[in-house]
Amino acid sequence: MKPAPFIRHVPRTLDEALATLAEVAGEDGRILAGGQSLVPIMAFRLAKPAHLVDINEVAGLDKLADDGKFLTIGARVRHAAFHEPVTANPLGRLLTYVARHIAHYPIRMRGTFCGSLAHADPSSEWCLTAATLDAVMVAKSVKGTREIRADGFFDGIMSTHLKEGELLAEVRLPLLPPDGKFGFYEFSRRAGDFAMSAALATYRLDGGKMTDVRVGLGGAEASPRRIPEAEAELNGKAPGDAAFRAAGEAASAAIEPLEDHQTDAEYRRDLVKVVVRRALEHSLI
Repeated sequence: MKPAPFIRHVPRTLDEALATLAEVAGEDGRILAGGQSLVPIMAFRLAKPAHLVDINEVAGLDKLADDGKFLTIGARVRHAAFHEPVTANPLGRLLTYVARHIAHYPIRMRGTFCGSLAHADPSSEWCLTAATLDAVMVAKSVKGTREIRADGFFDGIMSTHLKEGELLAEVRLPLLPPDGKFGFYEFSRRAGDFAMSAALATYRLDGGKMTDVRVGLGGAEASPRRIPEAEAELNGKAPGDAAFRAAGEAASAAIEPLEDHQTDAEYRRDLVKVVVRRALEHSLI
């Protein structure tokens, strides 16, 4: 199939982009950046926006900068930007490792970090990363700028708290401690498929015990989120099989699992036990 008719707008400045978006938002106007999620659903006519605001010529939205506290990622930054570490902080290695699991190489060359968050697929690796690290989303519109923390950004499957006429202009990821450790693991039926469940964990060691633990889970529920029950099983404990298995069990018990024609709740709970444990095991490598 082909998309329904639409008008493409190509602003050159952020102010022009926001003004155009304000004009067309009421007609289901959408932002076009990478288009790796939007264009396919338009081709199947699952979405029929009358207007696309193409931001690929907008100056400044390709920002990718480490200010010593946050890594700022602009709306035009592609997944492929993270094929190599973009900062010397451990966050750089984390993003590179996670990026390798996103779809396939051609998609990573076009798709964008911010676009992935705005699309809010529960299985998105970047959505999981943002939720786990408590990212700050910066939304801009003609009415001004809003900062939205990750725990208040996602609102269920393919849904966020972005308002009509707002552009997700950038995302700010907190840098990890210099001695921070991380682990990531996801399960999908085939390489490049959407993850049925994925886990990301970060922590640091203090006297051989884990502290400042973060455990995030994606793909298993309607939105990615941190799992405090799993974190409680790890904080103050030495890293190892017993603690990792306890965290997996706690995460499995804490979720409200998604179900579909292939997976029931019991299967996803079992899967969560495994991905959390393996993500933690990866942190030791």
